[in-house]
Amino acid sequence: MFSGQHRHSVDAKGRLTIPANYRELLAAGSAYITMGFDRNLLVMPEPAYEKTYASLVQNTMTDSTARLLRRLIIGNAAHVEWDKMGRILIPHHLREAIELNSEAVIVGIGDSFEIWAPQHWAVQEAKLFDAETNEHRFRALNLSM
Repeated sequence: MFSGQHRHSVDAKGRLTIPANYRELLAAGSAYITMGFDRNLLVMPEPAYEKTYASLVQNTMTDSTARLLRRLIIGNAAHVEWDKMGRILIPHHLREAIELNSEAVIVGIGDSFEIWAPQHWAVQEAKLFDAETNEHRFRALNLSM
């Protein structure tokens, strides 16, 4: 399971070091990177991406929302492998889309992980730490232990 937060630099070529414990979870040595839903990137192990892909292509092409979702997820996806130093090359169009420059925040979310530009992650953190709003926001979810 991918969990926790990490900050890493992004070099001039767009390479980002993936935390060692995350690389261990990506046993195949590669993954898929694509757009997330919150001005972030989503990195999925190949089996998770294949499952997502299969789900997306089952939707009818005549549904405009389904086409938009395909464009977002499949149209922006890139297969990535890490080098000997544990870095992946983030495609230029994805870096531009989320305004990713010299630093990234990597956030584990269970079966995948996200890559954020620090300025956009700060907005998410503000939402995460708003206890009063979270009480109402998460009430409908079954989080019983």
